[in-house]
Amino acid sequence: QVQLVESGGGSVQAGGSLRLSCAASGYTGSTYCMGWFRQAPGKEREGVATIDSDGSTSYADSVKGRFTISKDNAKNNLYLQMNSLKPEDTAMYYCAADIVGCTRYCSGGTCVPTRQPADYGYWGQGTQVTVSS
Repeated sequence: QVQLVESGGGSVQAGGSLRLSCAASGYTGSTYCMGWFRQAPGKEREGVATIDSDGSTSYADSVKGRFTISKDNAKNNLYLQMNSLKPEDTAMYYCAADIVGCTRYCSGGTCVPTRQPADYGYWGQGTQVTVSS
């Protein structure tokens, strides 16, 4: 049984930083996607950043240059470093995993892991991030 447990959320002022962590367990496959998603009140869940087992990454345009996704294979941990936070980043942040292979989108010879929530079958409970102006 795959389990994902997020931590690291909190309240910060605009311009500040947070680092989210996701501890993954119950899966030992070599092909997967993992990612961070967020959902603000009244809005749909959106893909923030994703990474596949080869290390390819994909970012939402709204976070490019500010957020960095990474993984520690030895610890089975996933991270999201969030810098230059803005009030519009306020949301519940979720860690998710797709262990039935990994859906990728390719363009111009480059393939990146999907950021579509529907492609991810395992989810953590979420951690709240609140950014005040």
